[in-house]
Amino acid sequence: MTARAADRARYDRATAHLDAPLAIVDLDAFDANADDLVRRAAGKPVRVASKSVRCRALLERVLSRDGFQGIMSFTLAESLWLARSGFEDVLLAYPSADRSGFAELAADPKLAGAVTVMVDDVAHLDLIDAARDGGREEVRVCLELDTSLKLLGGRVRVGARRSPLHSPAQLAELARAVGRRPGFRLVGIMAYEGHVAGVGDSVAGRPLRSRAVRLMQAAARRELAERRAAVVRAVRAVAPDLEFVNGGGTGSVQHTAAEDAVTEIAAGSGLYVPRLFDNYTSFNGRPAALFAQPVVRRPGVGVVTVLGGGYPASGAPGPDRLPVPYLPEGLKYDPQEGPGEVQTPLLGAPADDLLIGDKVWFRHAKAGELCERFDTLHLIEGDAVTATAPTYRGEGRTFL
Repeated sequence: MTARAADRARYDRATAHLDAPLAIVDLDAFDANADDLVRRAAGKPVRVASKSVRCRALLERVLSRDGFQGIMSFTLAESLWLARSGFEDVLLAYPSADRSGFAELAADPKLAGAVTVMVDDVAHLDLIDAARDGGREEVRVCLELDTSLKLLGGRVRVGARRSPLHSPAQLAELARAVGRRPGFRLVGIMAYEGHVAGVGDSVAGRPLRSRAVRLMQAAARRELAERRAAVVRAVRAVAPDLEFVNGGGTGSVQHTAAEDAVTEIAAGSGLYVPRLFDNYTSFNGRPAALFAQPVVRRPGVGVVTVLGGGYPASGAPGPDRLPVPYLPEGLKYDPQEGPGEVQTPLLGAPADDLLIGDKVWFRHAKAGELCERFDTLHLIEGDAVTATAPTYRGEGRTFL
């Protein structure tokens, strides 16, 4: 029996009393992945990206482990909710225009002490000031550095379009603006190198593309390490009490941790290890989060139909944004239909061994987005469900 077949047998036994659709997290795999992130961070604390987890119980579980410290959140409303729930160090990774949220933040000393917000423009400071509604609490802010690699005099850009702040001078200028503005305190710098951390460098069947990605990423790491160090020097000259410099992502943990200028690493997807991380040479994780759909039809030889399953991930549309049939091994989508809103035909020899009501296990393309489809995660240890935990959705929280 292969390791994957053994996992399928465990998951089927553990959930035999539960009807699909359902979602699980294998806690043994989750904990092993957490250990791997800490190992690769080489002594620097790992800040957990909540958008990749979206379950408070699992955020608490990972933050109770040595090597993890703080949360990187994705909306201001989520940040405030987490802070009210007892999480004391929440870094909002994206700028916000949530005026009512900023009014709450500026009026509550507990929230203002726990939450750090992201800015990359003086206009963000203006918006926060206009939203204060009499609140006098000091707002903690972090500046975001654009990590993109610019070539040929800027005519070619590699990397996500995030912050407009690219040079040390630009960040230092905004740091001075924060320092001059009453009611704000600059505490950190963040830089997410998505073109390194979020792009696989070993795509099956595409050796030339994979080599090109590795060459690009090597060049990007060298350029960013030098520029990030210069940025930190420039900002510290303005704000010597800077508390943290955050960088990285699951796919670049060890490379980012090697930079002296970086004080902490961000990661979250590496806890669940969705299918997008199958194409990396930098680490090997264990799939920990899966969902099961029930077989509801047997249309013919070599074909079964499962309920639902059309859960595409965000990003540029393409096959790599689709969930993948994982267990039993050997199933694939009908290219004429793909995964459907209500039903999904699956092709392959294993279909003939599946009965009505049997479970087919899938892996989502990305990590936390799976939790927007399910209100409960069944937590598995060995071959038993030992607990259930509500997702954000299960707690009535849909932030985006």
